Amino acid sequence: MSTTIIEPAAPAGTRRLLLSVPELSSHAGHFGPIPVISDGAAVLDAVTAAGLLGRGGAGFPAARKLAAVAAGRRAVVVANGAEGEPASSKDAVLLARAPHLVLDGLGIAADVVGARECHFYAPAAALDGIRRALDERRACGYDRRSVRLTASPESFLSGEKTAVINRIAGLPAVPGDQLVSTSQSGLRGRPTLVHNVETLAHLALITRYGPRWFRTAGTPDEPGTMLVTLSGTAATGVVEVPLGIPLLDLLTRHGRTDPRTVRAILVGGYHGTWIPAAALHRAALSTAALRPLHATPGAGVIRVLPRTECGLHASADILTYLAAQSARRCGPCRHGLPTLATTFTPLAHGHPADPREIARLATLVDGRGACAHPDATARLIRSTLDVFAHDVTRHLHGHCEVTDTTPGARS
Repeated sequence: MSTTIIEPAAPAGTRRLLLSVPELSSHAGHFGPIPVISDGAAVLDAVTAAGLLGRGGAGFPAARKLAAVAAGRRAVVVANGAEGEPASSKDAVLLARAPHLVLDGLGIAADVVGARECHFYAPAAALDGIRRALDERRACGYDRRSVRLTASPESFLSGEKTAVINRIAGLPAVPGDQLVSTSQSGLRGRPTLVHNVETLAHLALITRYGPRWFRTAGTPDEPGTMLVTLSGTAATGVVEVPLGIPLLDLLTRHGRTDPRTVRAILVGGYHGTWIPAAALHRAALSTAALRPLHATPGAGVIRVLPRTECGLHASADILTYLAAQSARRCGPCRHGLPTLATTFTPLAHGHPADPREIARLATLVDGRGACAHPDATARLIRSTLDVFAHDVTRHLHGHCEVTDTTPGARS
């Protein structure tokens, strides 16, 4: 690959992204100058060999997105740090700790696909730090690339790629047409690459140190490290771990939590899946390991539900939130999710409800929406009915295992 030779040694171990610091001088000391890309195809080959998967939630191969956009003309590149998921804070932490690593990745992606137009999309608070980082880069000649900043609204769907493109275009940040890939026709009809900020940070390191180094962490099929947001654990916050780490290790070593105190964990955030405590010994943070449990790592959200909390109450709160966050542009969002929420919530509070009707409503919204929001919400509810089946039975009889009284006493 035709890039400049970088003097600083590659980071050892699994602490990679979080090694960086906000100041440009320290960043350059850790990682050296931004690589000069003279052969975009060679970079594509390196990213393909590295096996980098997107870190925004879908886990799509990063090289395939780069190649698809590079095949078009007058491409646009967008760094997406919207992070609308309430249970996630990994993008915010990354942008505060490593803005220059993300900006390096944005510039590299632009060079690979031949884009002259770059955008950075994130909450206004995060953009303050990005603006300072851009000023630093221009002042010392590190990188004079022009980057347009757009503030993302505080909404769950604001980070969906078509919502990102709509907001940058001056429209509401709601999902748009899904029939044509944004890699072919995105912002103003141009090929548009929308990459999560963590994906871009990994891209910056792969370009410097190569695919073999990247693969020293993770699994053969899912290499590298991942930023994970832990909540409900004794130690909360964002940690960087290798993909494939056993969930028990993640909870005990990083979350400082006794597994015996855990009722279940929510993997993948509000669009994720519940995993019962009894299954934790056979679960690891990878798509392959979580597939038998009908779960995926998503954007690296792990929420622990302790034995002192009711899974039906927690799920009802999430479902009510998701129903309110819908774009209301299709039937499943406008009617289906609110109906699902109003049907499920009484069950959580010990009032008459038919689990079969809840499951039927989940099936009705699945696969029929304009975006994946109804599908993922339906998946969460099916997971709830499955993992907390014992709780469902007790609630139907007017009791809750957590309170050992009527569930309505908690409402």
